[in-house]
Amino acid sequence: MTDATHTPAAIADLYIAAWNETDPQRRRALIAKGWSEDARYLDPLAGVSGHDGLDALIDTVQRQFPGLRFSLMGAVDGHNDRLRFSWALGPEGGEPLARGTDFALLAADGRLRSVTGFLDQMPAA
Repeated sequence: MTDATHTPAAIADLYIAAWNETDPQRRRALIAKGWSEDARYLDPLAGVSGHDGLDALIDTVQRQFPGLRFSLMGAVDGHNDRLRFSWALGPEGGEPLARGTDFALLAADGRLRSVTGFLDQMPAA
């Protein structure tokens, strides 16, 4: 995790870019670049593994919240093979509908191996 593409901020930026990418081919390329093949994602609403699972989950979230964008909130914190960062989901330039904090474990190559998400604020059902 020493070169510029593997800094905590760069890894979190790539993660957010994948969640925002609506073109399926570009999104798959971002997932492959940012996540190990055996990657896992878990939050209170979903749990998936592998690139196919991640792609399907991101597609579902985009369909559920059309036109909304993820953005990082505050600084990305990282040490050793761990990351912590917070995010918001909302209209560009508008008030977020959802906020959360994610904790990540990195693979030896600097890609995400697992992400555990906590939802700090969600829209009313």
